[in-house]
Amino acid sequence: MTLEFPGQTALVTGAGRGIGREIVRQLATRNVKVIAICRTCTDLDSLKKELPNIETIALDLRDWNQTRKTLEPFSEQIDMIVNNAAYAKCTPLGEITEQECDDHYSLNVKAIINVTQCVTNGMKQKRSGSIVNVSSLAGLVGLKDHLVYGSTKAAVDLMTKIMALELGPYNIRVNSINPGVTNTEMAKVGWSDPKRRDWMLSQCPLGRFNEPDEVAKAILFLLSKQSEPINGINLPIDGGICTTKM
Repeated sequence: MTLEFPGQTALVTGAGRGIGREIVRQLATRNVKVIAICRTCTDLDSLKKELPNIETIALDLRDWNQTRKTLEPFSEQIDMIVNNAAYAKCTPLGEITEQECDDHYSLNVKAIINVTQCVTNGMKQKRSGSIVNVSSLAGLVGLKDHLVYGSTKAAVDLMTKIMALELGPYNIRVNSINPGVTNTEMAKVGWSDPKRRDWMLSQCPLGRFNEPDEVAKAILFLLSKQSEPINGINLPIDGGICTTKM
């Protein structure tokens, strides 16, 4: 099966590293016009050097008003959105600060709402579009020290279903993926400790973590016409952990 996106434009947030960067690569190699958003200019510069045909925007998505000002001019161009930007910090209950809550919810939840609202007006007019929200295994199962992060990802999963309900009449599909541990810099936040890493691997029937390109391929499938009429799903990409935990 060949995934093709003729004449399509995609907006990818959190594009500078990890899964987001791999998504941009895979879309760009399929001749998709990619608008890559990241807060860190150095990451965008290296991405642009690697993929000269993409468009890059340095933007802090936690700034609600600046995000709207920046993205609304692109609304009529965009056919696909990948809401990938996220913040992660693992803290046990009893040590969580207000700032940590704000940092998680402003990027992992509010930014998705804001970006989607900014961009879908154009999709509604075209009566066509596809959105993938990048959630997490932590939104589906309880993981130690993941109270704040996991709760934001559980919110993403329900937001996905409600978005699918409200945007479906405009022929806009919305799905989310729930990756397990993926070999990225972010994964080191929670799983660099050998004991934690070995424990998580022991829970996985496949006995390994994801690679970024594997997660990106699943996202491209959900973005593509090949996945119609899939809408409103939360797709675990976890090597089978959910089969033992849910």
